Amino acid sequence: MGKRLKDLRPVYVVGVGIDRYRKLTRRTFVELGLNALRAALSDAGIGWRDVESVYHGTVLLGSAPTRVMVRHLGGTGIAITQVENASASGSSAFRLACLEVASGISEISLALGVDKPDIPRTALTKTGIHDLVGMRVMPVTHFALQAREYMERCSVRPEQIAAVAVKNHGNGARNPFAHRQKARTMEEVLAGPPISGILTRLQCCPIGEGAAAAIVASEAALRRSGMDASRAVRVLASVSRSERLYEGQKEAGVELTRETAAQALEQAGVSPDDLHVVELHDAFSIEEVLYAEAMGLCGEGEAAARIAKGEFHLGGKCAISPSGGLLAMGHPIGPTGIGQIAEIVRQLRGEAGARQQPKARMGLAHMVGVGTVCLVHILERRDKRVASP
Repeated sequence: MGKRLKDLRPVYVVGVGIDRYRKLTRRTFVELGLNALRAALSDAGIGWRDVESVYHGTVLLGSAPTRVMVRHLGGTGIAITQVENASASGSSAFRLACLEVASGISEISLALGVDKPDIPRTALTKTGIHDLVGMRVMPVTHFALQAREYMERCSVRPEQIAAVAVKNHGNGARNPFAHRQKARTMEEVLAGPPISGILTRLQCCPIGEGAAAAIVASEAALRRSGMDASRAVRVLASVSRSERLYEGQKEAGVELTRETAAQALEQAGVSPDDLHVVELHDAFSIEEVLYAEAMGLCGEGEAAARIAKGEFHLGGKCAISPSGGLLAMGHPIGPTGIGQIAEIVRQLRGEAGARQQPKARMGLAHMVGVGTVCLVHILERRDKRVASP
């Protein structure tokens, strides 16, 4: 086994920024990206010339979008890399920025995510292999079937699955960066014709535009630049995996999440009980239920009931999706994973305002990308300041 992130030099998130997720507007992606980037620079208290590399997670913008954004900040010769990994593009960009700083190649690196809605053109249609399923089973139908199987297996009611959306819309109503900022009742979540199976519109994430940025730095950069080390949040673990063959009727995304989260927790040297906040891939309400169990936040078959009882709400032992999750925060795809990091950083700093999880010190960010890939990051705020030279 090769080296893990914690085997390399420490990496800290020092600045985050988000351009609010929302429905498609006439604003250009350049404006979105610059807004998030400048916010992250201001948050870190550094200038553009301090940043040595940028990894840009994007799915829908097309070829070479990064340079036409960052040139407005000045031509510095910065290293630029576009990252495409489906919904996990932003998470992958963040991982690469962390690894670059941890390895000593750079002292300060930027992970940026920007996207605007468009029709995705997936490589699956260009493999030359006939797909028997094709577009007959949309993602929402796949997860509606997962919801039906879970309800039958665990004796769960539709209202218990819908409780995920009630919780996350309530969190999103407290988040000024969220796509959806209106609290919803159970009646509202269940109202209207279902999109597929039991999944109604408010149990499916909105895909809009947005941007998010996170700046990571080494201890040496913190000392040299004069950044406020008390606000630096350490990245303890970064794990990326893809699916393999699983026995029986196991769902690939769930099992992949189980393996990736377990590896990240082991890498960080912590257990699920140590987590205070979790941002996970809840594109559909049933996903939070399945992934919470896969991560070990509760036992198999327990998540729906425990969410419905409020155990994973703000103020509980572990708040799941305090940002509102993909269901309310939104899912602009490229920025989504970095937006999760921004939320966890704010939570661990105690800067999340009305959605603050009390005494939050440890957080986990989880994203799944079609393909199927999974990334998990674990972050921690420490009592002690970064060591002085």
